[in-house]
Amino acid sequence: MSATTMLRNTGYILSENRLTLVAVGIFVVMLVCAVIGPDVVPYSPLATDSARHLQPPSGAHWFGTDALGRDIFSRVVVATRLDLGMAVSAVVVSFVIGTACGAIAGYWGGWFDAIFGRIMDTIMAFPLFVLAMGIVAALGNSVVNIIIATAVINLPFYGRFARSEVNVRRDLAFVEAARMGGNGGFRIIWGHILRNILPTMMVQASLNMGWAILNAAGLSFIGLGVRPPTPEWGIMVSEGASYMISGEWWTFVFPGAALVIAVFCFNMLGDGLRDMADPRKRT
Repeated sequence: MSATTMLRNTGYILSENRLTLVAVGIFVVMLVCAVIGPDVVPYSPLATDSARHLQPPSGAHWFGTDALGRDIFSRVVVATRLDLGMAVSAVVVSFVIGTACGAIAGYWGGWFDAIFGRIMDTIMAFPLFVLAMGIVAALGNSVVNIIIATAVINLPFYGRFARSEVNVRRDLAFVEAARMGGNGGFRIIWGHILRNILPTMMVQASLNMGWAILNAAGLSFIGLGVRPPTPEWGIMVSEGASYMISGEWWTFVFPGAALVIAVFCFNMLGDGLRDMADPRKRT
């Protein structure tokens, strides 16, 4: 499919699915906040001022201030880079490793397939968030360890899907023709099989992005993620939750809304990518 046809198809899908169009707009805003947000926010996300603690939203502080007098709007915007960066890194790592190992296991089978299958079954045997908690607790609280834990629990989504799809396609006519043409196994996997299943896997990656953000925020919420005073949505919700009864709603509503919007965005992007990958939408 040419670039012109792809752009035309994308424009048609966005015009037919307004929620996907909204999701694209939200994603662009998130990217802008992640790239230039820390440089344009009105206040330092770490600057404290006891004289302005727990102030409600106003013209000076759009999202109010927290218990230490820090501007919540600035912290929410700056936290976008960290939360989005952790989610993207974790999904990329799990996508690449899971797809590669699953494709090899599905194409050649044998001992590698047996070992790979047992590893995936072991990961899926645990509640995934509990497994992530255990990994971070064992390795220590750091951004790298959160990415590792999130990538590990996402591996089965890509590994098992790639294995099953490659296993189904390895004996089809076009693969046999490529094999008879002198193509090696790795070239067949990459050039003929994976290119047919990548669109569907990209949909799964988009859906996993929202879940990865929730996973990182959940770890921070329970104290196993990024450490304060680093701006992070999960930490901010955790810190604001203690003021729920006393009425300072803005301390947890705005960080929580950022999480909800981010997850909504990636779920709707997944729907749009699914439509783009559907041949019936191209007619």
